Amino acid sequence: MTTARRVDANGRTPPDVSVVIVSFNTRDVLRECLHTLEAGSSDVRHEVIVVDNASHDGSAEMVAAQSPATTLIRSDANLGFAGASNRGLEVARGRYVVLLNSDAFLATGALALSVKKMDAHPRVGLAGGRLVGRDGSWQPSGRLFPSITNDLLTLSGLADRHPESRFFGRMDRTWADPLEPARVDWVPAAYSILRREVLDQVGPFDRRFFLYYEEVDLCRRVNEAGFEVWYWPDIVVVHVGGESARTVENGGGVSRSGAQLSLWRMRSALLYYRKHHGRAGAATAMAIEAAWHRLRAWKNRHAADPVARAKAEESERLADLMHRAWSETSGGAVSPSQPW
Repeated sequence: MTTARRVDANGRTPPDVSVVIVSFNTRDVLRECLHTLEAGSSDVRHEVIVVDNASHDGSAEMVAAQSPATTLIRSDANLGFAGASNRGLEVARGRYVVLLNSDAFLATGALALSVKKMDAHPRVGLAGGRLVGRDGSWQPSGRLFPSITNDLLTLSGLADRHPESRFFGRMDRTWADPLEPARVDWVPAAYSILRREVLDQVGPFDRRFFLYYEEVDLCRRVNEAGFEVWYWPDIVVVHVGGESARTVENGGGVSRSGAQLSLWRMRSALLYYRKHHGRAGAATAMAIEAAWHRLRAWKNRHAADPVARAKAEESERLADLMHRAWSETSGGAVSPSQPW
């Protein structure tokens, strides 16, 4: 697969990389993201594209004032991560596209290393790096596709209790050495690098996924097109996580783990299962998760411990949300009106 530079319609040589950043009310971390990117990426020809998802915290104004070289796209409405990313992909000119969260910060040299590795591995269509917290703690960075078994291992807590097990820790590959590169099913969109030719072949994000599962779906299509998805640990990215989610008030509640918006996550899960596993797959996923939450609620409902009773209430709420998500997506067949 060729990686030669092309001349665009205006006679300009495109950059090696187009970095697409979606922001929704993340002004302060976005500023840090842009500063870190520019400070550590002078050794690679790149352009930066920020798509602002109708923020109301001055994010777009900050970019315009402090990063004049950045291409700023202002959306009048919140398009979700998939829709906003697609806006950025439409104008991206690089032979590679990097998707970078506004709360993710590339280590010095990470962008150049990303290009070098992609150039050296032409069968890799998409790749991700090693995500770590500000304290250096490892975050799941190369994962297996969702499945009923993987979902059950996560819901039951067995994955957390037995991270060293190849079976129980399979979803997030917690058993693996995080310093070893590996071919994986998918990588988080907090940071990923995508070959332009592959993007042109498989198409952009599916906009029906307003938030969550959009990168899983994209990686699945990359795999199905015959390309590989890889986890490269020497590309280090500090990722805060959950910054945009904390500003949303109508998502059905924020889960205790990872600041995910529970209802939105359930909608997207059903859309994913219906798309890739049919109605039966979506129905099974819905039934199992709802039943698990009901069982957990039954177990804790009459406990003397107030903490356990609070868990019962939370479980009942989550079960109700799953049934609501099933109804609102018509069993995973349609995406509710956006913005969610």
